Amino acid sequence: MRLTILGGGGFRVPLVYGALLTDRAPGRVTEVVLHDLDAGRLHAVSRVLAEQAAESPDAPRVSTTTDLDEALRGADFVFSAIRVGGLDGRAEDERVALAEGVLGQETVGAGGIAYGLRTVPVATDIARRVARLAPDAWVINFTNPAGLVTEAMSRHLGDRVIGICDSPVGLGRRVARVLGADPEEAFVDYVGLNHLGWVRGLRVAGRDELPRLLADPALLGSFEEGRLFGPDWLSALGAIPNEYLHYYYFNRETVRAYQEAEATRGAFLRDQQARFYAEAGRPDVSALGAWDRTRAEREATYMAENRETAGAGEREEEDLSGGYEKVALALMRAIARDARTTLILNVRNQGTLPDLDADAVIEVPCLVDANGAHPLATAPLPDHATGLVSSVKAVEREVLAAAESGSRATALKAFALHPLVDSVNVARRLTDGYLAVHPGLAYLK
Repeated sequence: MRLTILGGGGFRVPLVYGALLTDRAPGRVTEVVLHDLDAGRLHAVSRVLAEQAAESPDAPRVSTTTDLDEALRGADFVFSAIRVGGLDGRAEDERVALAEGVLGQETVGAGGIAYGLRTVPVATDIARRVARLAPDAWVINFTNPAGLVTEAMSRHLGDRVIGICDSPVGLGRRVARVLGADPEEAFVDYVGLNHLGWVRGLRVAGRDELPRLLADPALLGSFEEGRLFGPDWLSALGAIPNEYLHYYYFNRETVRAYQEAEATRGAFLRDQQARFYAEAGRPDVSALGAWDRTRAEREATYMAENRETAGAGEREEEDLSGGYEKVALALMRAIARDARTTLILNVRNQGTLPDLDADAVIEVPCLVDANGAHPLATAPLPDHATGLVSSVKAVEREVLAAAESGSRATALKAFALHPLVDSVNVARRLTDGYLAVHPGLAYLK
């Protein structure tokens, strides 16, 4: 089976390859094609993968290419993890927004809109090429903003594109652990959009254990989300939010913390990864060793400003090992082998949430089999969540419309309507600022 990875020179590709090395079952991936626009990054990541595979004689063989059409032909699965504009673009997204006193995070608020406007045209072109060159392939999208990009690609690929994210998986595992349950045996009732969802229940042997957690302040304060949001707020919500909702519930404090930080997250990662790629390209250096050291630092500093604002402390050891690669592998296994499983995924709504239309991509538990991912029936969202989900989905739709039409006015509307942008005048300055620094937005007229 052939897996093509778009963004194949990306820092997290070794996580995916490492997961593939653990798969010994029939029908596993035997060939990996890495595609990237940067040949130097491809070379560095290839060196890491070669060291990973050194003691696995039957490891999937790896090839690289900078030709997108060549990469797509013959693919059974396409894993999309591209970053349009690179980490320089992410750093600019953050800088422009913070200068206006609003959040610049890459998937939330103004930064997420700017990133989406750059990314959707490229993702749409990829989807069209997949439909033409590999019509039987399944596309697994991890490119951020994951829900928005998955919805853009679904307009050309239908249900053959599925978005993944490790945030709901990590959250569900933490909730299960604190309740003394086996994460593999628990069903997580999670619903929302990508980076905008809530755990509303955790069922073990048919019994919902979440009320026990919500009623115990000490237990709530014993894991990351409890420390991040505070036990009182979680009890009031009656649910456990995805960590990204900290940007909404504590926006003023988070913006201040990001403004006072020595460097934004994008700038930190840009400089960190520049050092890694320079080191990993040297023949006298262990590329895998350099990658391991860089990854440990990256994971430990994830959402550091949010945790500092909340006094949440350091991340737990169990949360430093990633997770999206495990979701990707489980998804591929279920489809390729018709091995039915349940995963939290980004898929078209198809009536699951009555407040959204059928084509809106949402993030919910899905039954996965050889025919793809099928969203499971779920109870309606509470009013507070419905309002936020509907508002953010409306913004995503304006981003999609702007990318399709090239309308600057529609892009401005997307910025102005976002819940975390508090003035149309701020939205105008954001639009002007992003157009000034991003050549990839020149299509907006």
